[in-house]
Amino acid sequence: MNKRFWAGIPPWIILGAMIILVPIFVFWATQNISKQKESTTILLLEKGAALIRSFEAGTRTGMMGMHARGFQLQQLLTETAQQPDIVRLIVTDMKGTIIAHNDPARIGETYGRGLDLERISRSQEIEWRQVVDQDGVKLFEIFRQFSPSHRSFPEGYPGRMLYRRGHRQLIIPMKPPSEPGRIIFVGLDMGPIEEARKEDARHTVIMAVILLLIGLAGIVSLFLAQAYRSARTSLTRIKAFSDTVVENMPIGLLTLDAEARITSFNQTAETVLQRASHEVLGKNANEILPTQLWSLMHERESRRDIIEKEVDCALGEGNSVLLEVIVSSLEGDNDEFLGDVILFRDLTEVQDLKREVERNQRLASLGRIAAGIAHEIRNPLSSIKGFATYFKERYKDIPEDQKTAEIMVQEVERLNRVIGQLLEFARPMKIHREPTSIHAVIHHSLKMIQTQAQEKGINIGTSLSPEIKEAYIDPDRISQVLLNLYLNSIEAMEHGGTINVELSQDEGSHSINIVVSDTGTGIHEEDLVHVFDPYFTTKQSGTGLGLAIAHRIIEAHTGEVRIESEPGKGTTITILLPAADKKSTQHTTHHEQRTISHGT
Repeated sequence: MNKRFWAGIPPWIILGAMIILVPIFVFWATQNISKQKESTTILLLEKGAALIRSFEAGTRTGMMGMHARGFQLQQLLTETAQQPDIVRLIVTDMKGTIIAHNDPARIGETYGRGLDLERISRSQEIEWRQVVDQDGVKLFEIFRQFSPSHRSFPEGYPGRMLYRRGHRQLIIPMKPPSEPGRIIFVGLDMGPIEEARKEDARHTVIMAVILLLIGLAGIVSLFLAQAYRSARTSLTRIKAFSDTVVENMPIGLLTLDAEARITSFNQTAETVLQRASHEVLGKNANEILPTQLWSLMHERESRRDIIEKEVDCALGEGNSVLLEVIVSSLEGDNDEFLGDVILFRDLTEVQDLKREVERNQRLASLGRIAAGIAHEIRNPLSSIKGFATYFKERYKDIPEDQKTAEIMVQEVERLNRVIGQLLEFARPMKIHREPTSIHAVIHHSLKMIQTQAQEKGINIGTSLSPEIKEAYIDPDRISQVLLNLYLNSIEAMEHGGTINVELSQDEGSHSINIVVSDTGTGIHEEDLVHVFDPYFTTKQSGTGLGLAIAHRIIEAHTGEVRIESEPGKGTTITILLPAADKKSTQHTTHHEQRTISHGT
């Protein structure tokens, strides 16, 4: 199992660092302790050699010899042994018999068992050993030939290097051979030096441990810094990603902290609630949120669960919007309350889509009913028209009867036209697109109503973009739509006015826009939502199918019809046709024909 700690640093990194650093610092500590021990030995050797030389010099200065009746050497030895750290000072012959001792009681005893005394008595080389005396004191003992000779050595006389360390060196002059037979032993107390050495060793070990810990801390710090850098980079990327997602999500989102202050407010929330984020961030929610939203916060506190509701929020100035709202609380690891999250969506478009679906379903049902009724009515109408024509010929000498027969024929023909429109509305819409000059279609449709417009004193104006050359449309169907719009405009202007036709192209969506506007009587607001419904009309002689059929033709072109009107100021109808290439348009046309056929 890969356990991790300390900001994600794996244990094997610490173990690896210890495997590398511990041997290094152990070797360093061992070397340091060994050097300290070597320095201690050299120090004791130098001290012992100096004592021996000073003792020999003192012997020569006092011109002391060894007399048969006793050694005057004893007095000098006793005085010399009183120096600090000197435990014992002994002079023996080559057989080990003590001839001088700092403790006179031990003169005549044998000393130096286990040593090659005869060799030592002939050698000027300093030797040493560590011994323990009878009191258990650890001694550093230095010994060599004792030569209290009076002879001096000429300059450049050969000597022997005892040791060399850096720029320090100890050279013992090699004295000319003297009469062998005397050995001097100097015993130095190692206690203080040993304590100092142990203290240095402890200090070295402590320093090694401290340096080891510092090294481990340094390595861990490097990995912590790297882990922090990686974590910070990851958090920066996550934050940038989450901020981008939250800011551009199509659902309004705002969050509150534990004190009900707003901490985030995305773009959709700005659009829906009509408030800028810099105006609301950090402020109390009850000062910003609509009353309907704020009341859900209290409901969430009482229910302690997620709330999902549709609420109608008032946004000021008489505006209101239907919102689907979800309110949930944010909690920490220990169930600590951190705040609330509010998600909401504008249901206006959903409601429009629902109404559109209901309308289409209603139209489909009406279409099926109308088709059946039309077929049932047309046959009797043919018979009625036939009888009316017969009576018109039979009673041609009677003007009143002939006039009655003519009215019957006209009404039958009018009914037949209505039924034809009804059948056209009910049957599947078929369009045949082809590359067509949209300018030619508009000019042709305007010529068809030019005479009728002149009779009523109506002016016709055009503003056609020259950049639009062709469009893939069904020219007959589009002419039918335009003609229907022109005739409605003419009927709305009994005392003259203006019909204006504009042609442009949307740079964003590249759709072709045809705008037909007039200065007629206009349409009331409550009637605007019904103008494309079949059989809805405000004209006494209208059938209510013209705009319904026009709407279906534009839908078959995968276009859109928008209408704006104000009573007394006129009406503007905008037709949006997609600007697609021929191949995609033909494919879309066949697909739409199948869809319309199945739907109807």
